[in-house]
Amino acid sequence: MPTVGFRVFKRIHRPDSSLVQAFRDLPVANIADEMGRMFCLDGQIRPMNSAPLLGTAFTVRARPGCNLMLHHALDLAQPGDVIVVEDQGDQTNALTGENMMMWAKRRGLAGVIIDGPIRDIGSISEMAFPVYARGINPRGPHKSGPGEINVPISCGGVVVNPGDIIVGDQDGVVVISPRDAQAVLAKARLKLEKEIVTRRQIEAGTWDRSGYSESVLIGMGCEIIDAAYGDTE
Repeated sequence: MPTVGFRVFKRIHRPDSSLVQAFRDLPVANIADEMGRMFCLDGQIRPMNSAPLLGTAFTVRARPGCNLMLHHALDLAQPGDVIVVEDQGDQTNALTGENMMMWAKRRGLAGVIIDGPIRDIGSISEMAFPVYARGINPRGPHKSGPGEINVPISCGGVVVNPGDIIVGDQDGVVVISPRDAQAVLAKARLKLEKEIVTRRQIEAGTWDRSGYSESVLIGMGCEIIDAAYGDTE
């Protein structure tokens, strides 16, 4: 009988590393814009330091407040993997701290994302190893299980599958399915090029603002009133 809820899938289908690395230096915002402005983790899942994040999803479904399966994942994941942990947004127990993140870095992992809290923020904030979490709590975790590894999970309101491409910066994290990656990559590169042009126009004072004009608003049905709010007619 299958042990649903307490099982480990040791193998995942990882995309080619060259495809993953092609997303390096692309802003998360540009990538997300070209994915329907969706597939970003909840904004409460924030970077705990300034290290950029890029790698392949290695998923963990944790029992809220328990890091047993996260510990196992740290030893099972491969260099370049980003461990993404479903903790159901629980805030009662930190699932990881300094020692575990030092071990993750030592093993060549690409980062860790926790949909829950961490601790030892003073040291983690100075690490050159990307860690994202929903919060901070000094209360330590339980280690009793159950949980699952390398199954589809929900993290920050987004479904994350093993092998998805994960990109993170100071704005947050976006999740890219490998099947969509080539198309998203091309569009995101073009988006970045356009934004660079816009910034040059802003510096030169030539940014075209006609798309936000009064006439455009009127055409959308907006009422334009030449008076202060509350003035009597």
